Order: sequence, then structure tokens, then C-alpha cells
Amino acid sequence: MPGDCFRRKVELLLAAADIRINGDRPWDLAVHNEKLFLTILASASLGFGEGYAEGWWDCEQLDEAITRGLRAGLDRRIGLGEVLLILKARLGNLQKWSRAFLVGRHHYDISNRLYRAMLDKRMIYSCGYWQQATSLDEAQEAKLDLVCRKLEFRPGMRVLDIGCGWGGAAKFAVERHGVEVVGITVSREQERLARKVCQGLPVEIRLMDYRDLRGRFDRIFSLGMFEHVGYKNYRTFMRTARRCLKKDGLFLLHTIGGNVSETHIDPWIDRYIFPNAMIPSARQICRALEGLFVIEDWHNFGVDYDKTLMHWFRNFDNNWETLQEDYDDHFYRTWKYYLLSCAGSFRARKNQLWQIVLSPEGIPGGLRSVR
Repeated sequence: MPGDCFRRKVELLLAAADIRINGDRPWDLAVHNEKLFLTILASASLGFGEGYAEGWWDCEQLDEAITRGLRAGLDRRIGLGEVLLILKARLGNLQKWSRAFLVGRHHYDISNRLYRAMLDKRMIYSCGYWQQATSLDEAQEAKLDLVCRKLEFRPGMRVLDIGCGWGGAAKFAVERHGVEVVGITVSREQERLARKVCQGLPVEIRLMDYRDLRGRFDRIFSLGMFEHVGYKNYRTFMRTARRCLKKDGLFLLHTIGGNVSETHIDPWIDRYIFPNAMIPSARQICRALEGLFVIEDWHNFGVDYDKTLMHWFRNFDNNWETLQEDYDDHFYRTWKYYLLSCAGSFRARKNQLWQIVLSPEGIPGGLRSVR
């Protein structure tokens, strides 16, 4: 029977990762719909994620199953959906100016209530720093403190926050270090809440694309926004940051990083979570900043993103009873798969988290390393 053949092929693929169909271990898959096997063979990761969202399979420890699959290299199987995404990325500029606000509408504008339930008290939507932290609030405060110390903030400095989210980082920098901040975002919901959060403080929130930035700043930071820039625009982003940074300034780039250079992201993530996102490699970043900046410091704490994502999922899951007033079961399964599969990716060390400190011409005597 064709169905049995499809099942055997999928079983062989999963066996390389020590994952069984309908096994009794926490990372084994419980399959509820036999359509899943053909879907996986036809569209790889896209079909795998869609099958989960549709309820075709379950897994007690989804994050661990993803970790095992990535460590075994199952993600290197290319389906039709991924081929088409590669072609689209290479033939066009998916992150061009006219498409800049797409991710804001699709992802960040869906509900401030959702993000308030999922994130820490400051609503920081990027990796926390868990070196000494014991809670999500502590980890995010430690990350913001780390950023401020690396940039050596002083009272009165003018600071640019590229991708300011809901204003939590800007508010922290102003209250702790007496700086002034301009924050930009492509999300109307983020803009609205960030202005409320920072009301009465020397913080200006703008709804705008980074390419439209003008002015000069003592310091610049960007936390978790570079993943939306796209490889065809990395150089433009760096030129914009250089143009806006004073000669003796510092720029901190906080971004997810990939181990190899890619021109596309996972097809499921692209379709359902972050349209037109892209994970930069070290090579791509270095090529983009060559001749514009000196690398003063490069810090990798990607293992902390696993823990951050697991906390986000627990918050999301614990608050689902109230959130389900606005969302259906398909949304719950989609976001569960998103958060736990990303945690598995960082656990497998497929993705990294980099904080890179840059200066226009090099700091005389070097920059003190902060950890």
C-alpha cells in the first residue's frame, strides 16, 4: 500500500534521530492522521509544522524531538516549499522598503495582550541573559544591564534604539543611566504601547523603517531586529547605522545568528510566524560591516535562548485559559510549535545569539570586555 510505503520512509528518517512513531518515550511522535507521512515527504519542515498545527501528531516533549531531529541533520532534507522560498529570496528583495511593515502587521500587531501574557514585565521580546538570573524578569533585566554596560552609557547621551519593541529597553536605559532615546518600530501596536510606557520620559517613539533614519547619535543598539533585515539589505543597514553614529560612538547589534550563510529561513517560520525573516551568518555580518565598523567585541550566549523560549512557552501555556477568548486551538498549536521548535533549535546549537559591539574607527586602547 502507498500509505505504508510513506510511513516506512518517514520511520527511517526519524530513526536517524532515535525518534519512533507511536513510541513510549517523551520525544516520540504520536501520529493521529496517516496523511502526515506524505505531507512530510512532500514538504519537509513545512509539512511537519503544518501537521502539528492541524493536530495530526503530538509529542510529549516537542522541544526535545526537534533538538534530536536537528542534531541528526533532518532539517537538511529539502522539500518543494523550501526550494520555492530559496528562489523567491534570490530573485527578489523580500525585505525591500515597500514590504518593511509586513512583519509588523503579521506578527507584532496581533495583540499586545498576548505578548504581555507571554513575556517578562518589561515585554522584552529577545533573548534573556541567564548567567546569574533565576527568573525571566531577572534574565531580561540582566540583558538590558549588559547592553548598557557594554555601551558605556553616560547621562545626557542621545541613543537610538532600532526596533524598540514595546519601549521596555528605552525606558530602562533612560531611568538607569539618564540618557535620551529615539526608538523606531514597524509595528503600530508596539508604537502605541511604547509611547504609553515611556510617557513623561525623554523618549521619542517613531513608526518608521530604519532606512528613513536621519540624525546623529552617541550610541545605537538594536535588539532582535536584524533578523528582519534580509541579506540583500545588510550593507544598507550597516551604512545607515554608520551614518547615524557619531565618530566616537558605539553600536551594539544583538541578533540571532546562523552557523552557515543562508538566503532564506525555515519555510514554516516564514509562512506562519515571521514572513521574510532571515538569520544572518557571521560571514554575512562581517561582509556587511567591512570598511564601516571595527569589531570591538563579539559575545555568543545562544544557549540562553533555549531557556528564554521555554519560559515564554510556559507563560503562554499557563495563560491560555484567558487568551483562548481571542484565539482558537489552531493558534495555540501553531504558537506552541513555534516556541518549542525554536527552543529545540538553540538547544541543538543550530542557531546562536550574538551581541556584537562596533565602533566607527576603533576605540583607542580597545574596549573593556563586559560579561
